Amino acid sequence: MTKSSKGKELQDKLSYKKKNFWKISSEKEREHAFVFADEYCTFIDEARTERLSVELTEQILKTYNFLPLTSDSSKKTPGFYRINRDKNIAIFRAGKKDISEGCNFIVAHIDVPRVDLKQVPLSEDGTTQLGIMLTHYYGGIRKYQWMAIPLALYGVVIKEDGTRIDISIGEKDGDPVFTFADLLPHLAKDYRDKKMSEAIDADKLQLLFGSIPFPDDEIKDNVKLNCLNILHEKYGITEEDFISAEIEIVPAFSSKDVGIDASMVGAYGQDDRVCSYTALRALLDSKDPALSSIVFLADKEEVGSEGNTGARSDFILDFIADIIEFQGYDSSKILRKVLAKTNILSGDVTAAINPSFKEVHEKQNAPLLGSGVCLTKFTGSRGKSGSNDAHPEFIAKLRKLFNSHHVNWQVGELGKVDVGGGGTIAKFMAEYNAEVIDCGTPILAMHSPFEISSKGDIYSTYKAYKIFFNHYGG
Repeated sequence: MTKSSKGKELQDKLSYKKKNFWKISSEKEREHAFVFADEYCTFIDEARTERLSVELTEQILKTYNFLPLTSDSSKKTPGFYRINRDKNIAIFRAGKKDISEGCNFIVAHIDVPRVDLKQVPLSEDGTTQLGIMLTHYYGGIRKYQWMAIPLALYGVVIKEDGTRIDISIGEKDGDPVFTFADLLPHLAKDYRDKKMSEAIDADKLQLLFGSIPFPDDEIKDNVKLNCLNILHEKYGITEEDFISAEIEIVPAFSSKDVGIDASMVGAYGQDDRVCSYTALRALLDSKDPALSSIVFLADKEEVGSEGNTGARSDFILDFIADIIEFQGYDSSKILRKVLAKTNILSGDVTAAINPSFKEVHEKQNAPLLGSGVCLTKFTGSRGKSGSNDAHPEFIAKLRKLFNSHHVNWQVGELGKVDVGGGGTIAKFMAEYNAEVIDCGTPILAMHSPFEISSKGDIYSTYKAYKIFFNHYGG
């Protein structure tokens, strides 16, 4: 054996290298990745809001004969679920071992950065005589990215008598769309030199809504009145009904294959519905889970997991406590012990290296698109502030699990030290004294209206989650 071949053998044995899914996977597995991505795109195109995500998830669960968890639930079912205020859902499937031995748990979030209508949104601009909707953005959007693209309205209006009216305008063939009208470059002299973060003030996000006046010259704001009249004729709502409404503005386009080889998915809301969908499918497709298995799809992650539908609420604890009681134990005595034996994957996307902006990453420790699901030991910012920092014992077990079952995986972090950062649900789950690590799909253009993922990474995430449910702790 030559010195160079000995060196190559030693290098292969001792070095860590990310592996590209398309290079190492079989033809059959590549076919599976494309089929799975098509199924994922069908989901994400329908799951446009948190409520729609929960509604669609419940429909899928019913096809698998999962049942709502109630006090008189039958044990003759593959699993149970519970919905909280139509905006998050917890799902349970029993494992080989008793729940007193702990759980395998994946938590992901179904809320995404967006723009919301204000409580009294409809206005008429007196100068332009255009009807506009006033808005408030939700989560970490870059406002300039939302200008001059087609937008749709989704949400619910709850009338005074409790009647719920579902709103969906902008997606169906023949629907009008809406937009935030951008400033033409010819008149943008005073804006060109502004910081990117200051170029579009929040109050510039005024949704273009209508322009035809109501045919009565005796009244003021007759464009606004005509818009209200159309809404009343179509939906039976008045201006006051917006006060008890929740209407979200989202891009009015569906997911697309990206690249000449169709190897990537471009879509709105992949952060974090890609991890939500893969976690759901992994739980449903796991044949005989090692431990009791839970998927928790949470709301409000993009604003700190606050509120009674966020991951910090007691909803998930109550759900687990009821599962414990349902299996014949006193939850007041063993809930905390069960949580301490629980293993949690915080399913959230991470930032892959963007070829146009490589300088914000430290390349050796940054995830690559197409190199598999990413384990992220810590998030936070600067001195790991606001982060769960996963323990090496847990990481070692996951390495062994993924390697032994041929899961394509990589490690990564969220950008260079002191460049930026961000947080996930992981730190809140860790407060239960469980083992927790972030584990999710790498994404390009995160938080934009058109995020990019690799079909190989989507499939690798699903495979990692399914292996986790089937084998971890077994």
